[in-house]
Amino acid sequence: MDYDEFIQAVAVRMGASRNEANAMSRATLVTLSERISGGEASDLAEQLPPRLRDWMLPTAENAERFGLAEFMRRVGVHAELPPDRAQPGVAAVLATLREAVDGKDFADTLTQLPKEYWTVVEPTP
Repeated sequence: MDYDEFIQAVAVRMGASRNEANAMSRATLVTLSERISGGEASDLAEQLPPRLRDWMLPTAENAERFGLAEFMRRVGVHAELPPDRAQPGVAAVLATLREAVDGKDFADTLTQLPKEYWTVVEPTP
């Protein structure tokens, strides 16, 4: 999946513009890279097109520990979007990420997150 396909898929899932989908993708991937281990973030980043890869690159090896509410708050701040758009946007980005990367790597990522995060991950079809 290339960059344009990823952003378009997020936009469709969110029912949003490409600009909003771009902002939400950047914010979600940056925040996710803070929340998971550096190794796992790197594994995902390697499978993404360059522009998305840059957003997913880890800033530290150890994951920061924060809950879903803080994840949504950070995404909203990074995306400069109203808080009510964060959850559907995060769900759209995660669903698209699931399609863009190896299933095992995506599953490994989920195991690093508390179960409360799973409420924003669409079930596998």
